[in-house]
Amino acid sequence: MSRPAVLFPLFAELETLEGVGAKTAKHFAQMGVEKPRDLLFTLPHSGVDRRLLPTIRAAQLPAVVTVEVEVGAHLPARRKGAPARVFVRDAETEFQLVFFHARGDFLQKQLPTGQRRIVSGKAEIFDGIAQIVHPDHILRPEEAGELPAFEPVYPLTAGVTQRLIQRAVAAALARLPELADWIDPALKAREGWPGWAAAVRAAHAPSHLADLIPEAPARQRLGYDELFAHQLTLALARASLRRGKGRASHATGRHQRKVLAALPYQPTGAQERAIREIAEDMGSDKRMSRLLQGDVGSGKTLVAFMALLVAVEAGGQGVMMAPTEILARQHLEGLRPLAEDAGVVLEILTGRDKGAERAAKLAALAEGRIQILVGTHAVFQKDVVFHDLRLAIVDEQHRFGVAQRMELGAKGLTADVLVMTATPIPRSLSLAQYGDMDVSVLDEKPPGRKPVKTALVSAGRYDEVVGHLRQAVAEGRQAYWVCPLVEESEVVDLTAAEERFKVLRAALGEGVVGLVHGQMAAAEKDAAMADFVAGRTKVLVATTVIEVGVNVPNASIMVIERAEIFGLAQLHQLRGRVGRGSAESTCLLMYQPPLGEGAERRLSILRETEDGFRIAEEDLAMRGAGDLIGTAQSGLPKFRIADLERQAALMAVAQSDARKLLHGDPGLTSSRGQAARVLLWLMEQDRAIRLITVG
Repeated sequence: MSRPAVLFPLFAELETLEGVGAKTAKHFAQMGVEKPRDLLFTLPHSGVDRRLLPTIRAAQLPAVVTVEVEVGAHLPARRKGAPARVFVRDAETEFQLVFFHARGDFLQKQLPTGQRRIVSGKAEIFDGIAQIVHPDHILRPEEAGELPAFEPVYPLTAGVTQRLIQRAVAAALARLPELADWIDPALKAREGWPGWAAAVRAAHAPSHLADLIPEAPARQRLGYDELFAHQLTLALARASLRRGKGRASHATGRHQRKVLAALPYQPTGAQERAIREIAEDMGSDKRMSRLLQGDVGSGKTLVAFMALLVAVEAGGQGVMMAPTEILARQHLEGLRPLAEDAGVVLEILTGRDKGAERAAKLAALAEGRIQILVGTHAVFQKDVVFHDLRLAIVDEQHRFGVAQRMELGAKGLTADVLVMTATPIPRSLSLAQYGDMDVSVLDEKPPGRKPVKTALVSAGRYDEVVGHLRQAVAEGRQAYWVCPLVEESEVVDLTAAEERFKVLRAALGEGVVGLVHGQMAAAEKDAAMADFVAGRTKVLVATTVIEVGVNVPNASIMVIERAEIFGLAQLHQLRGRVGRGSAESTCLLMYQPPLGEGAERRLSILRETEDGFRIAEEDLAMRGAGDLIGTAQSGLPKFRIADLERQAALMAVAQSDARKLLHGDPGLTSSRGQAARVLLWLMEQDRAIRLITVG
């Protein structure tokens, strides 16, 4: 399938646009603009009012003004480096135009004395006299029509000026094709959106500031196009995963009943709902692709284990993958007692398994004697063969994106897939990242989880905090002390962590304090963690490597140094490391006064709530989508126009619309389907296009 001819002009080289040479094209490439299409999607971020005024007298200076003037005397520069001045007069008052480094007779040609000109630029008062330094525009009265009343202002990069980008955009707009509409007509009518080409023109020709906000109809429409193309890609990925022959795994409840009977508590309503949703998916012959999203301590382990038991009850096997060895061992510890209650065989496989031991495990796996396997991604190596794999659970701390999920399918595994994440994500973002999946949310805390007391402590009270720790250690409790990653350089961080370790060791005694940081060899790190888990060390000094998944129920104190430089989500994850046992837990956020406004807001949100979803929504509002997930490694698409904060509601509409369109027209062959194919080409969703072709 090749790109439709109607789009060729938009995908040509930039140099084919009038006024763009090879050098300029290089500068544009710095902005991510490589073809006319990219220019169309580079929208102005602000605008300048250039309406013609009779005089600058009434203007509130400093301000951008546009007036017709009569040119008076020229005053050349008095000495090297001083400016040249030109006196001009509008209908009511006289002022000056100021120019630095004006060459030769340039000014005489631009501004001949006695003639009339229209000048536009920023006017300010200097030494009691109004002046415009280097006007943006100098036009003859008959050229007045060339100046828009409201001039769009574009983002720039070195070598690209406003005038240059405005000319290039105008040239790109001249190539704008009229395209059949891919938006659902009812939605378009309800929202009052313009057609595509009209929306592009309107977005580049704002007539006042209200046209520049994400809620303006033209921008909403173009943002929606981007979200819709993205969701269409995810929906195609989902359809192709589901087309892959799944296998129905029917639960008998035999093992599950034993586990529930042995539990000391009732599962929460949210857990029961998630278990039911997963069992229903697994019971259908479509492949499951589901996300289990739960806050710290919401009881994901139980839900995951019940899902694994469905696979076992149906006569198959289940696998649970974790990103690191530490986390895999932790899953093993969490699941082992449940497996004993259920009476099923559970094993672990990591890169450490070598030789005869590994061979024995592989044989047992191939023969189906191991029913549930826990491991790192070593479980997907060539020589690992399952007898009958029904369910793969992926612990989503290692950013298992759509591409990897498809790869799982490509291994010929008809297994159902469940992805778990402990990071609460606002709905709009979870749709952007996991729109190809169905979502189960655990939004209740199981009984018995004690709330964590969160307090703000200024760094000046350091000795008090150490005293508090000494007391806690004497009572047999354990604590984390998290050091900040202050500098960009890990070496400096390392010294900060090591210094803190030495100081605390001197204060609390030899052998009481452990240290773990990013620069350690894996074996050393594992050993330090193991000492803490086993209770041999009482205080663990760490850089943020402990953020994910570490489970030490006896640890009831979390000290976070320089808490003000951490992000909200990170602080919430760190705090979730305590409050896992029976003891009252405390989280101390130590900060360096004075606190900036943003930092103060972050820390007070944490003090007010432990609800990860509320924290995530606040985080999104404060930081923006790209930062929130760290766009670089998140698999979160980079949208040029769509604004995930201000247009969040559109994402859900785009998802249901995309799924609906594909449901009725899986091959995108209807007239709206054909229009949607053009959109996928326009938005460079090549993967989606491959999926239609294959499909």
